[in-house]
Formats: sequence, structure tokens, C-alpha cells
Amino acid sequence: MADKHSHSSTPPRVMVETAFLASTTAILFLINFYFPIGPFLRMLFPLPAGLLFMRWGGRSAWMMTIVAALLLAILMGPTRSVQYLIPHGITGITLGWLWRLGVPWAISLSVGTVISSLGLLFQVAFLSVLVGENIWQYAIVQVTGLLSWLMQLFGSLDQPDIAVIQVAALVMIAISSFAYQILVHLVGWFLLDRLGNAIPRPPRWLEDILM
Repeated sequence: MADKHSHSSTPPRVMVETAFLASTTAILFLINFYFPIGPFLRMLFPLPAGLLFMRWGGRSAWMMTIVAALLLAILMGPTRSVQYLIPHGITGITLGWLWRLGVPWAISLSVGTVISSLGLLFQVAFLSVLVGENIWQYAIVQVTGLLSWLMQLFGSLDQPDIAVIQVAALVMIAISSFAYQILVHLVGWFLLDRLGNAIPRPPRWLEDILM
């Protein structure tokens, strides 16, 4: 009898948690857009989907992500909804899956970095289409200026090659995405452990630095 009651009470609990985390994610995204405070709120964007995947599986995580995207489409328009979904929503679902499998940080960080990097490139292309301007070209100009300054610093007056500039821009995106994923993992390690869904522990060298 107790088992039957427990089984029948599970779906409403899953639905409540899914709805709550979807609305929380949408509110965090909304607050960060109007009151940006650096990476503090951004590192929380993937965690609700990751938490739901660990607790209830992929269906709940996908449902929460889609509901959050729909809420953002209503509150802020479809552009912001897409910007949440790619890469933050997909990142959260993927990390939740990897954390549930118990894979080490080396794998989850690598996969998360790839998704974040591809998501950033997608957003550049997406916004370029919307505004009718090549945003990537603006980024290339900034990278060119940086490389020229570094070359002058070492006594060279040559202009950097276009292929070098493109590779440098991609490397900078990868480094930025990797740093972001470290923050997401650290917050997930501290926060999800206290919610009863601990993710794998960080590498010993990183844990020693933190402790």
C-alpha cells in the first residue's frame, strides 16, 4: 500500500519541481539581462536542467528546458529564448547526463567546453543574421588589434596573418568557454551536493587549491 501511494505521488512532485526550476531559470536569465553582474548568474543557467536530469532523468530535464525557453519567448521574445536554449539549456542537460553517469571532470569539462564554444559561435551567426551585420568580423578586428600589440611588444612590426588571427579567435573562445565551465562545475559541486545530488568530485589538485 505504501509503495503504491509513493508511486502515485511521484508524478506531481516531478511536475512541481520541473515548473519551479523552469520559472527560476527564466527569472535568472531575465534578471541577468537587465541587471548584468558579470558571470555570477550566468554560471547558474545550466544547473537547473542538470539537477533535474540527475534527480528524474532526461525527460524532466528536457521538459524544464523547453518550458523555460517558452517562458523567455513570452517575456523577452524568441531571440532571448534561443540564446538561453543554445548553449545554456543544452549544456545543462548534457552535464546532468554526464554527472549522473559519474564521469570525471576531465570529460565533463571537455564536453561542456565544446558545447559552450559551439553555442557561442552559433549565437554570433544567429545575431549576425538578425542585425544584418557580420559580428564575427568585429571580433576579428579586436583580435587583430590584440595580436598586433603583442607582436609590437616583442619588437615585431609585421601584421599577423589572417589564418593566425582566425585560430587565435577560436582559441580565445575555447579558453573563455573552459573558464566558464570550471565556474559551472564548481558551483554545481558546492550547490548540488547540499541539495542531495552530488556531482563527481573535482580533481585532487583543484580540490587542494580550494580547500
